[in-house]
Amino acid sequence: MLKHVTSLLTGLALLACISCTSNKNNAPQTLQPLEVAVPERPAGQTDVINLITEKLDTVRVGFIGLGMRGPGAVERFTHIPGTKIVALCDILPERVENSQKILENAGLPKAAAYSGSEDSWKQLCDRDDIDLVYIATDWKHHAEMGLYAMEHGKHAAIEVPAAMSLDEIWALINTSERTRKHCMQLENCVYDFFELTTLNMAQQGVFGDILHVEGSYIHNLEDFWKHYWNNWRMDYNQNHRGDVYATHGMGPACQLLDIHRGDRMKTLVSMDTKAVNGPAYIKKTTGEEVNDFQNGDQTSTLIRTENGKTMLIQHNVMTPRPYSRMYQLTGTDGYASKYPIEEYCLRPSQVSSDIIPNHEDLNAHGSVSEDVKKALMEKYKHPIHKELEETAKKVGGHGGMDYIMDYRLVYCLRNGLPLDMDVYDLAEWCCMADLTRLSIENNSAPVAVPDFTRGGWNKVQGYKHAFAQQ
Repeated sequence: MLKHVTSLLTGLALLACISCTSNKNNAPQTLQPLEVAVPERPAGQTDVINLITEKLDTVRVGFIGLGMRGPGAVERFTHIPGTKIVALCDILPERVENSQKILENAGLPKAAAYSGSEDSWKQLCDRDDIDLVYIATDWKHHAEMGLYAMEHGKHAAIEVPAAMSLDEIWALINTSERTRKHCMQLENCVYDFFELTTLNMAQQGVFGDILHVEGSYIHNLEDFWKHYWNNWRMDYNQNHRGDVYATHGMGPACQLLDIHRGDRMKTLVSMDTKAVNGPAYIKKTTGEEVNDFQNGDQTSTLIRTENGKTMLIQHNVMTPRPYSRMYQLTGTDGYASKYPIEEYCLRPSQVSSDIIPNHEDLNAHGSVSEDVKKALMEKYKHPIHKELEETAKKVGGHGGMDYIMDYRLVYCLRNGLPLDMDVYDLAEWCCMADLTRLSIENNSAPVAVPDFTRGGWNKVQGYKHAFAQQ
């Protein structure tokens, strides 16, 4: 199915399994992390860090997958200047027709339609009048479609998670490097208003040195499972263990730590609870007894970086809990949190009197007042939000962040700029699926996180280059 796949997970190729060493003084044994193979970069290839491609006056788009997420993307693209919706594809013809109506209502011509067969999407990718393939299908087809799109000369934008295994990740990296085509994961949460403002504050040094970040996907899907085509999402949790949907928490957290832009994830440890609500749901809805349901109700993962910083990532789609992506940061001079309430805590010295007149009333053990928070968020509103906020909130898509994500993708392609998120971001945020499983299945052993840049993680210093081109 996958071309150019490095045979990485044949038996998970453990290079350094759990090993213990002791010295002649009977010092405590040291646990070495499990390691997975990092394939050599194919001859003649170079990295795609800060990849710049030819400017596109008009970005011609083909959409694959018009079920839950696809129609919203089609609608948003009708509002983005410099785009042309060329083709629409879904296995169900009625879904294609529903998206054609979106174009009609926007006063746009119908797009070429593809449907009715398992591989009709390949016909879309084979066209020579498409620049970007926008993939919003079920998880299991994401990587295969992204690979085929790049192989056929298109940039690939892939819904989350873009890859479900290390084999798929390395295939996407190698193909992007070889074809020099962008491969971007459509991670909308990095464009959330609080996240992007807080990232700007962090880049301006408001929180000092960022030491620890947290992210999660905590979302009870009890009322949503039935809406997934062929029940694919519950099936995936039934058959796979680990953090299978980490990107919403990982993305904003990794950006705060400049991952592969001066730092890199080095080691992780993961553990999960027993599976209770997943098999109970299947029993309730189908009558089937499931005794080998794989994914625990809660999965928690700790990650340490090369520069001695830490991350906590959580996944829970099974139990009654308020929705949360966590999004917390702890710095030497301040703290930020989006859930359960948006708040900041800062040393008084970090806030100047020209921003907040009564800044001396702040303390380092309590949240700033609503007035102070409002002033801070206005002061550090990201330039992208200043430009797009009004339109984004009108067009919508998770409050507007989906529109900003799509707009930025098109903007960068039209102006020959590096994308805000590259294929290495995709790799780092998706690798949790395989690596957390490996840790859990080995009694929560530490696992080394591969350097997906293969030596380029320190090539660029800081994340400020991203989102900065206006």
